[in-house]
Amino acid sequence: MQNLQYPIGKYIEQPFSQKQLEQWLLDIELLPKALEYSIINLDAAQLEIPYRPNGWNSRQLVHHVADSHMNAFIRMKLALTENNPIIKPYNEEAWAKLSDVVEIPINVSITLLYALHARMLSLLKNVNKDEWNCTVLHPENNKQMTLWYLLGMYAWHGKHHTAHINNLRKSEGWR
Repeated sequence: MQNLQYPIGKYIEQPFSQKQLEQWLLDIELLPKALEYSIINLDAAQLEIPYRPNGWNSRQLVHHVADSHMNAFIRMKLALTENNPIIKPYNEEAWAKLSDVVEIPINVSITLLYALHARMLSLLKNVNKDEWNCTVLHPENNKQMTLWYLLGMYAWHGKHHTAHINNLRKSEGWR
């Protein structure tokens, strides 16, 4: 079950390095294409199959990544423009059940991710070394998170959910 839930492992914080920065920026750049490729040629019935027992289906995963990364972008901009702002948590489970997730085709969220990640990449490529230490405060767990932490978390997050879909494809024998 752990493998199904965390197919690439849990996110592990990394110290700042130029090599890690380049890798995470590449992950941000490539996510929309990787996620789009993971759902290519899946039909409506296949999109409704959960990736694990009691897990989300691929349709929910795609919309969730868009929702999550929209929040990420705002959090990153807040970190860069305010002094340790408190960020707004949201109920991911409830969001995954809202009408837009049920009614809107997933290509809308894929398109959104292409645009959003272009903006995110432009923002992050121009961050100086000191700005990676800018912080936001997550009130639910009283955790201060640096911009560096957010970059790593969301680089991981996209790959994490793409792996869910790719692993489902493999286990179901879908080409």
